[in-house]
Amino acid sequence: MNTVFSHADLVFLTVPDDAIATCAAHLTPQTGQALVHCSGASEVELLAPAAQHGAQIGGFHPLFLFAGLDDDAARMSGSAVTIEADAPLNGALHGLAGAIGCRALSIPPGQRMRYHAGANYAASFLLCLLDEATQLWKAIGMPENDAQEAMWPLVMGTLNAARERGLSGALAGPVSRGDAGIVARHTEALASLGGNHATLYSLLTLRAIHLARQRPNADNAALDAIAHAIAPYLPPFPPESGA
Repeated sequence: MNTVFSHADLVFLTVPDDAIATCAAHLTPQTGQALVHCSGASEVELLAPAAQHGAQIGGFHPLFLFAGLDDDAARMSGSAVTIEADAPLNGALHGLAGAIGCRALSIPPGQRMRYHAGANYAASFLLCLLDEATQLWKAIGMPENDAQEAMWPLVMGTLNAARERGLSGALAGPVSRGDAGIVARHTEALASLGGNHATLYSLLTLRAIHLARQRPNADNAALDAIAHAIAPYLPPFPPESGA
């Protein structure tokens, strides 16, 4: 590894998170060289041993799902890359992001856990919500394949609307209409299934209320009524946390 590193101006570590610190500790860079990891969750400080040898260090995390498909590189164009680095490496990484057709985002030091948790909602947790929808439809006798095929136009239509009109502008359903009665009946129906279906629904409804309050002419009284309807199904929140 040191042989490769000694001949490179910029080296990317694309190893598992648990191996980043170990790899950095075994490198002996020269002043002016750069070492960058591509993890979204691990702090750049894991590369501190290389920095002590004079290397510039940073993070370069593509917000993109690498599916192992032949067209991954082509599909990556247009994605965002989150960058954390000091100058002059920061400028070089921004330039690289632009050269591969990506949009550069910046992240402050020490915030990668919150950043990566947020990325999970746009990726894996989206799949979890689709699985919840599938399970509810299966519970009424709909075949799983039919359920999943039926939801794709709804999912893609929602995403397209959100891209065009923003998250609050694309909000649909009973919360967007201020329909507390339907929300109450939803939670009752889900509670009858047992498990945590009603709790998950209610937690997500809190976020839908937050979006709905951002809309022009939001009916805050109706949204307050919805919040009251889901309150019995919500877990207790610590005083310092936001619901």
